[in-house]
Amino acid sequence: MHIMNIQEITKDIFYVGVNDRVKHKFEALWPLPYGVSYNSYIVAGAEKVALIDTVCIEEVREYFNNIDAIAGNRRIDYLVINHMEPDHSGSIPEIVRAYPDIRIVGNSKTIDMIKGFYHIDSDERFLEIKDGDTLPLGDMTLRFYLTPMVHWPETMMTYVEEREVLFSGDAFGTFGALNGGVTDKDMETDVFINEMYRYYSNIVGKYGRFVEKALEKLSGLKFSYICSTHGPVWCDKIPEVVDIVSRLASYKSERGVVIVYGSMYGNTAEVAEMIAREISALGIKRIIIHNASHSNMSDIINDAFRYETLIVGSATYSMRLFPPVETFMNAMETREIKNKVFATFGNYTWAAGAVTAKLKDFADRMKLPVTASMIVKQSASESTREEVREFARTVVSAMAND
Repeated sequence: MHIMNIQEITKDIFYVGVNDRVKHKFEALWPLPYGVSYNSYIVAGAEKVALIDTVCIEEVREYFNNIDAIAGNRRIDYLVINHMEPDHSGSIPEIVRAYPDIRIVGNSKTIDMIKGFYHIDSDERFLEIKDGDTLPLGDMTLRFYLTPMVHWPETMMTYVEEREVLFSGDAFGTFGALNGGVTDKDMETDVFINEMYRYYSNIVGKYGRFVEKALEKLSGLKFSYICSTHGPVWCDKIPEVVDIVSRLASYKSERGVVIVYGSMYGNTAEVAEMIAREISALGIKRIIIHNASHSNMSDIINDAFRYETLIVGSATYSMRLFPPVETFMNAMETREIKNKVFATFGNYTWAAGAVTAKLKDFADRMKLPVTASMIVKQSASESTREEVREFARTVVSAMAND
């Protein structure tokens, strides 16, 4: 059993989430070196009690222990579902079995998904809400804000007006299990802040324009606490985490250069190192190099999303990009990455234009101008060094004028 610190966040609002320190990869894709939390909450009104989201089915036993520790014999009237991804909705059938009279609160898309995923079909079970609707609990009121495509079509957020508490679904979430404390003021948050960048770029990155719409919709609210479905409850660091998500949603990058390359026998790798040295000599301090065959794709995506300049280099492989580089570029296209200084380099033995053309195709589809491009035949020579210097000067000049 995973032991969890169950606590009152603010008056009559409680954390009942769980930790997962077993799962290796989130969504079977993204590494979890620090684990992950699945956060659920109880809002105990004077007249009614609401449970906000559930947890993945694997952790349901601990979840019920946590609910029982807070609710005891008190009836739970409502189950509010902000997001239907199974890491948050997986325990819905168990909650319904445990609380036969509970009503599930969600929008029309939520209800359709619950019927499809969990075959809970009775219309009397559901309380359908629309954008801006409220649900009174006695001395507290839940107000619902639909935030579609952050990052599924049914996603919404729930706000407790009297406590200035926002239950934000996956927004403002982060990888990392909670190690004792629940709110940010009770822990060191450096790891969670770093993991927030990776979480956003890996999971939410494609949907920046919808995140911006959600932030605009919420801009008039006051927040004392932001309760995400993953990671800490934000309190002291609310301005910082809102700023991070706002910048990422609008594709505003930090100063720095990320070089991603794929190399079979070291020749493309040598050019990557040469480019990095020349860029460093021009005064750029934050340079990150990823060997696409070695680095985890999650980390490559994170850095490419976070920093302003992306340089991609590839060996030619059967007239195509080297497969790990092609996988990375597909990830960039999927996330609709923009506002980058983008440059390319390649290596070939007999097919001179293949790599350049393939990278240009990606750039065109993403509407990313190619700032600089170079190609090396077989291995670097003396003339390559001057080409690299010019390449680096062009890239850094574009950064300075960006």
